Amino acid sequence: MSIPRLKKTILLIGFPILLSCCKERRPKDNIQMEINNPKLDKIHTPQEENFKTEIEGDSVKLYTLRNGKGIEAYFTNFGQRLVSLYVPDKNGKLEDIVLGFNSLEEYGQEGAAYFGATIGRYGNRIANGSFVLDGKTYPLAKNNGPNHLHGGLKGFDNVVWKVDEVSQKSIQFSRISPDGEEGYPGNLAVKVSYKLTEDNELKISYEATTDKKTVVNLTHHSFFNLKGEGNGTIEDHILTINADLYTPIDENLIPTGELANVKQTPLDFTSPKTIGQDIHNNSSQLTMAGGFDHNYILETSSKNSEGLVMAAKVEEPSSGRTMEVYTNEPGIQFYSGNFLDGTVKGKSGRKYLKRGAFCLETQHYPNSPNQSGFPSTELDVGDTYTSVCVYKFGIKK
Repeated sequence: MSIPRLKKTILLIGFPILLSCCKERRPKDNIQMEINNPKLDKIHTPQEENFKTEIEGDSVKLYTLRNGKGIEAYFTNFGQRLVSLYVPDKNGKLEDIVLGFNSLEEYGQEGAAYFGATIGRYGNRIANGSFVLDGKTYPLAKNNGPNHLHGGLKGFDNVVWKVDEVSQKSIQFSRISPDGEEGYPGNLAVKVSYKLTEDNELKISYEATTDKKTVVNLTHHSFFNLKGEGNGTIEDHILTINADLYTPIDENLIPTGELANVKQTPLDFTSPKTIGQDIHNNSSQLTMAGGFDHNYILETSSKNSEGLVMAAKVEEPSSGRTMEVYTNEPGIQFYSGNFLDGTVKGKSGRKYLKRGAFCLETQHYPNSPNQSGFPSTELDVGDTYTSVCVYKFGIKK
């Protein structure tokens, strides 16, 4: 693979994802045993040689996490991308439920940006490509119409991360984002760890410190389809979001600053409903975004033993797969794959259709640096930024 082709990712902004199908033989008399100990068809898993290269002297590789229940997660340290995530269905069949590609080079094609990546320094949009911090204006790249999106032209999704630690069930990445990178102030030291637990959780923990006051908002950008990547749309997935309020957007998909109630609107997911139930509603909020692309304000009164709230739950009826999302963040961005258009083929060779995946990105609100009424994303010298996102997978009983 030539490095120049890979560098095209620096200039491309898009939204795709993919997965692979796995076939297995199973006895008919012990389905529960197979859910606990599913078998993975190795023919369809990512191949190490397709992700092994050097970029500007930094080594890029493929890394695999496995738990005792058969779940496997494949990462590359280029952009901290989750390449594949194999999860069993109600019959114990493992399928890849995240969009993606079979080689590192394919992540450089048009329409492939952000798939499975860590996003930074600032996840989501910043209006007019600038923000003011302590009276000083910081100009940023405008890579999404008039907006700055997901860290700019060369965000955290387009850099090689150092691998500090790796074991069968966990991996930790780190890097120092230099002062002025993509316009942001401060040398930002970042660590991100992923842990695959025996409770079928993929736990993501973020930590960052700075030597100059800055803004930070990190998130994970996998595109999920619980039927399997490339397997139709996600309009039949049943979604619940633990939020009575959301931040309405303008025509540039920037929050207006208002906090609005979801009740009696198509954005209400306080009770389970299919993603497709109201997605074609002619509400201005949906027509401006082409579907759902909104930040929900999480209800934080009820927390688990780790101090996390359940932000969302997704159920897929045909496979029986479920996914719960837990976080300590104040918001979650629900994106319904509106810009997928069928022009990109994923790992299984199938096209990624419009609304062929969803994203649930735990984060602070979009454009917070320019909205004094939103929770602050400022990080000062001596303070430590921490954020946690847990994706928990199961089978509907």
